[in-house]
Amino acid sequence: MANLPVTLADIEQAARRIEGRILRTPFVLSASLSERCGVRVGLKLEHHQTTGSFKLRGATNAVLSLSSEERARGVVAASTGNHGRALAHAAKAEGSVATICMSHLVPENKVAEIRRLGANVRIVGRSQDEAQVEVDRLVAEDGLVMVPPFDNPSVVAGQGTLGLEIVEAMPDVATVLVPLSGGGLAAGVAAAVKGRLPKTRVIGLTMARGAAMKASLDAGRPVQVEEVASLADSLGGGIGLDNAVTFRMCRDLLDEVILLSEAEIAAGMRHAYTQEREVIEGGAAVGIAALLSGRLGKLDGPVAVILSGRNVDMGLHQRVINGEADPFAEDAA
Repeated sequence: MANLPVTLADIEQAARRIEGRILRTPFVLSASLSERCGVRVGLKLEHHQTTGSFKLRGATNAVLSLSSEERARGVVAASTGNHGRALAHAAKAEGSVATICMSHLVPENKVAEIRRLGANVRIVGRSQDEAQVEVDRLVAEDGLVMVPPFDNPSVVAGQGTLGLEIVEAMPDVATVLVPLSGGGLAAGVAAAVKGRLPKTRVIGLTMARGAAMKASLDAGRPVQVEEVASLADSLGGGIGLDNAVTFRMCRDLLDEVILLSEAEIAAGMRHAYTQEREVIEGGAAVGIAALLSGRLGKLDGPVAVILSGRNVDMGLHQRVINGEADPFAEDAA
């Protein structure tokens, strides 16, 4: 925990800063998963957050950390959807304007909601890396202030407040299952949880199809991967070859990273709907998917599972609930 870019104190400060601007989401025990796994399993219902995902925590903390002059210039970010929605909301709440750059892979329902919140939208290329090029141009030419979706200390600290709430709700938690993409959520939650409970295991979960952080951790440095359509679209995108915060934190704090197939993610979405009565997107279903798949082996319990977002296209959700295991198989071929 020494010399990390984001500390427990940073996360505690973020919690005070964003209090009243975000929801303290429910934490509930899952009878079905507890019975199946043989240990208590709690679900952190972060998909109930105001903008439908955890991203509002980091975006709000980042916007509030800017000076009034910086907010007046406007903020900009690349996003796979949920960060853009959160930043649009946070900027609007503080009298600023957000510009969100996204690739053509971002689902239309997420793009439409960002527009509804009053943000400027730019659709660029077929990957988050290409969208980031447009962000860099807007920063250089128009003076906008970049608020990255994950690789930023203020964003990571904001996401980490979720970890504080988990520890408060389940003080004896032994394992935390966290969705892993660019690492903002995983890094923040791991720093918060291990700051309070050093022996608790934090496991990152992501899709097998285009998992940039897992590939980077395996390589020992940030690497690029091909971005491919997936049920877990919110976990897509690269981590940035010049990653300064989340790669190091995920490397040092995560106990394990597990990859999940599209069929396993679909099963997690179906379980959330049929057993827990919750509508979640694929990226939020990876924790449940890991429990159902048995990939975690013998579990140390109690277990906390983060359901990170609900911003799924409802037509796609219906297809999954009706039994479709891999709606993007043809696109990924």
